[in-house]
Amino acid sequence: MVDAGDLLLIAVDIAREAGELARRRRTEGVAVAATKSTLADIVTEADREVEDLIRARLAAVRPGDGFLGEESGAERGTTGITWVVDPIDGTVNYAYGIPHYAVSIAAVAGEPEPATWTAQAGVVFSPAVDELFRAARGEGAWLGERRLAVSQATDAGALLATGFGYDPATHGPDLERVRRVMPLARDLRRAGAASLDLAYVAAGRLDGYFERGLHPWDHAAGGLLVTEAGGLIGGAPDGAPGRQMTIAAGPDLFSRLREVIAT
Repeated sequence: MVDAGDLLLIAVDIAREAGELARRRRTEGVAVAATKSTLADIVTEADREVEDLIRARLAAVRPGDGFLGEESGAERGTTGITWVVDPIDGTVNYAYGIPHYAVSIAAVAGEPEPATWTAQAGVVFSPAVDELFRAARGEGAWLGERRLAVSQATDAGALLATGFGYDPATHGPDLERVRRVMPLARDLRRAGAASLDLAYVAAGRLDGYFERGLHPWDHAAGGLLVTEAGGLIGGAPDGAPGRQMTIAAGPDLFSRLREVIAT
């Protein structure tokens, strides 16, 4: 039986090393290496270098595990554990010098599919501000020595975060969704890094978060932070988080967000 705490220790050490590499490369200057689905969805040389580092470090300490990374794809393992990695979440922020990006590393048990996996450990590390959010299954979510807890809904409305995809064809439906959600909101943030949005929900800095189009590496670590902080994460109208929709919040707000978004 794999111990979630042991997996977390591995994730913390590697995330810190990877984050320092990303931060150092940012000070040296960023080169765009490729684009993904659209011209706006970029990959930097640092994305690839950081993922290569993470993959090599994991292979050295846990050679039988699987790997699912944003830049290099999937590789099945033999242990039942898969590492789900976003080397630099918030690449556009990173490329523009906006200090809001993160290294996201999660260890999941079972098939590497959000609908069936069981997250065991997760780390979201923000190198620009040296904040490392961490969680192990059953052991809570933490930032330093502070145990995290999601916020409680108030009559003043919720501070919400969202994101928009890079495909212009999706912008209209995304904005219409925002219009429907705004009656629940005190205000809205769009910061550009899903893993940090989820970490901020876990920390009570945001009341809730919703976004269409996320990949497994976008929410694997942050989703565990949310649930270990007492919140909920899922899709809409139901099911697991994913491409169709991801919602995260405290239990009361989660239900209201899901109801509004599903209509």
